[in-house]
Amino acid sequence: MKSLKPPPMKKLFVKTYGCQMNAYDSARIADLLAPLGYGAATGPEEADMVVLNTCHIREKAAEKVYSELGTLRALKQDKKDMLVAVAGCVAQAEGELMLKRAPVIDLLVGPQSYHRLPEMIAKISRAGGKALQTDFPALEKFDALPQAQTSGVSAFLTVQEGCDKFCTFCVVPYTRGPEHSRAPEALLAEAKALVDGGAREIVLLGQNVNAYRGHDANGKIWSLARLCEALARIERLARIRYTTSHPRDMTADLIDAHRDNEKLMPFLHLPVQSGSDTVLAAMNRQHRAEDYLRTIERIRDARPDIALSSDFIVGFPGESDADFEATMELVRQVKFAQTFSFKYSKRPGTPAAAAQKQISEKVKDERLQALQRLLLEQQDAFNDAQLGQTLEVLFEKPGREAGQLVGRSPWLHPVHAKADASMIGRLGKVRVERRTANSLKGALV
Repeated sequence: MKSLKPPPMKKLFVKTYGCQMNAYDSARIADLLAPLGYGAATGPEEADMVVLNTCHIREKAAEKVYSELGTLRALKQDKKDMLVAVAGCVAQAEGELMLKRAPVIDLLVGPQSYHRLPEMIAKISRAGGKALQTDFPALEKFDALPQAQTSGVSAFLTVQEGCDKFCTFCVVPYTRGPEHSRAPEALLAEAKALVDGGAREIVLLGQNVNAYRGHDANGKIWSLARLCEALARIERLARIRYTTSHPRDMTADLIDAHRDNEKLMPFLHLPVQSGSDTVLAAMNRQHRAEDYLRTIERIRDARPDIALSSDFIVGFPGESDADFEATMELVRQVKFAQTFSFKYSKRPGTPAAAAQKQISEKVKDERLQALQRLLLEQQDAFNDAQLGQTLEVLFEKPGREAGQLVGRSPWLHPVHAKADASMIGRLGKVRVERRTANSLKGALV
């Protein structure tokens, strides 16, 4: 008779802030701590260890973390043995200052060092005190992590980390370090393990994912296009996506891959940030608006049905009314299916934070509202165009209604349809009958 595995002796709760790479890192932290006996907790109240995996991209990110630490401090008064760890970019940026400001923290670890959590836990278990680790050993991190596990239909796979672009508004080069690409053999092995674990879609992640340049065992350099080609040969893998890209790294072979690789989905997130050459130069984006538009033309020539997403920052220091209008004109020309738009916020330590001609909050608000109205019109038009269409949907999980499943279209729409639970992890054709603000609803054909 097969023996049952004993239940975990300890409970782990991981709270994730920010980007998809942080979501991937959080899953890997859980995998890393599982051999130590940590199983999943539904909340900090039942946890023996709490990890806050933080993001430092947006304004007041650190303040949100400190607020959460205040809640944990009160909780820890009753649970004195509970461990509190802060991981990610805020931990990297704040360092020892964070330990001084929030004594409730037991472990503080940067995004490139979280593979050292087991030894850090062992250290404070033996000797007490605090443990701090904020080095940049990206290669060592991936070598040390256990094989990824998944129970989801769509799985993240980090292929590249760090950034060498040094946009003047961004903290990533300072918190994630320089660009580093993982070896293709390791990525293919992890992808196959994810597929064996139930994944049918893999989302390739990187701060500049299309800057991927992985060296194989023979010393040959793989591009992201070549990696996608190799991934497409994994039999039960149905879909490949990647994010986030930089316009400068949108190479010819990657554009061709959108034409030739059937498993590479027709959806591309390609941040432009502004339509003004003056602002783009001040941001150190190293491309002009015209360069971006020509890149979009080449992509659409290769894959006419591709849907485009982007990021925009309004109110960057020195942005004039004419600069903002240039952004609006770029949006009108491209016609985006989905976007993310933000007011500029100072990030400590970045060049833009010390720039002259900071824009008032009132002007930022007005510009953001005008931009978002235009972007919403385009998003609505794209979603309206799906009405009456039959879309191939990869079903991922049960919906809110009985007998309903939720999946994704090739263009990343959430799609709701009545379907048997056996369809989870499978592709089905759905005729779109209506839409809500952010999703489509239809009937399984």
